[in-house]
Amino acid sequence: MEQQIYKGKLIQFHPLKVTKKEQLTKNTFSLEFDIPGNLQENFKFEAGQYVSIKFIANGQEVINDYSMTSAPYEKKISLGIKVNSSKGATSELFRNYNVGDELMVGEPSGRFTLVSKPSEFRTIVAFAAGIGITPILSHFKNILHTEPRTRLFLFFGNKSSEELIYRQQLDHLAKIWGERLQIFYFFSQEKTKDQFFFGRLDEKKLNLIINQILHLDDTDEESTIWDAVDEVLICGKGEMIKSLANACYHHGIPKKNIHFELFEEYNDDIYPVEKEFPLIENVEVVFKMLGKAYETHLPDNKEKILQQLLIQKFPVPYSCKSGICGSCECYLEEGEVELLENEYLTEKEEAQGKILACMSIVKSKKIKLNFDLS
Repeated sequence: MEQQIYKGKLIQFHPLKVTKKEQLTKNTFSLEFDIPGNLQENFKFEAGQYVSIKFIANGQEVINDYSMTSAPYEKKISLGIKVNSSKGATSELFRNYNVGDELMVGEPSGRFTLVSKPSEFRTIVAFAAGIGITPILSHFKNILHTEPRTRLFLFFGNKSSEELIYRQQLDHLAKIWGERLQIFYFFSQEKTKDQFFFGRLDEKKLNLIINQILHLDDTDEESTIWDAVDEVLICGKGEMIKSLANACYHHGIPKKNIHFELFEEYNDDIYPVEKEFPLIENVEVVFKMLGKAYETHLPDNKEKILQQLLIQKFPVPYSCKSGICGSCECYLEEGEVELLENEYLTEKEEAQGKILACMSIVKSKKIKLNFDLS
């Protein structure tokens, strides 16, 4: 049986059996699903992606997204999940579903991905906080398996050692791949022997990391390890991402090489808006969503399209409001907008007329949008 649901985009769900369940820390657990032969094509995925899980919690149907910790070569789906509240939906998922039970699992999605380059020498640095380690773990396992020339550095922040998830798995990877993988743990609420590893991962900590860890490069005596960084991966809460992404950019990493995944709703821009736009007032907006036509007017173009439509209580799909998740992706069928920074759309998709409503400023008196992509 296959079910579909609209969550910004049409998601295809399939019933999968839970084959393994494990409590990792006091408030985190993992679920594992085997993929039956007839669904192998449906559940092909890239490292860094997530799946949506549909289940009943507190008497209501809930859909939550969870990042995969498994790598594509493992041919299974493993999820790392955090319970934020004893009364929340995820707590119900932990209590009520066990090995042998079926859950409706959406086909893999998300663009927190990297192009594989197995023949190149690459340096990839990742920053994760708490449950944000999940897609990073998927990436690192995949890269170690498929890119023999790539070296990896992980900086992983947690409140305390008790809350550090996947330590055994991470330490095992570091032991096997010690010449290519280095992992550094940081704690914000637990004193460490070395003061360097105490505190949050932020701009100040990045400066220390660059100067004290990513400085001497054994492969090139004339440059530092930081100089050789090709890609940066960041996963955690919004403020952490904003701080680290801007710090990486100011330390010379191009924005296109800084990739981030947000684990909560975040309303701020990751990068500051550096452009000014001519004021346009009384903007006519026509848009289509779920086959229904809508019309409205925006008072002006001082705020982005999505934010203004939400203020007017239109049920426009969104998750992050920061150009990361792609939930508000739509076609611009008429009019002109300025698409600010985004971590989602490709150049090809932009050329096809796609925009992200959460990162678009109106530049014409009328625009026409279509949120029905399929």
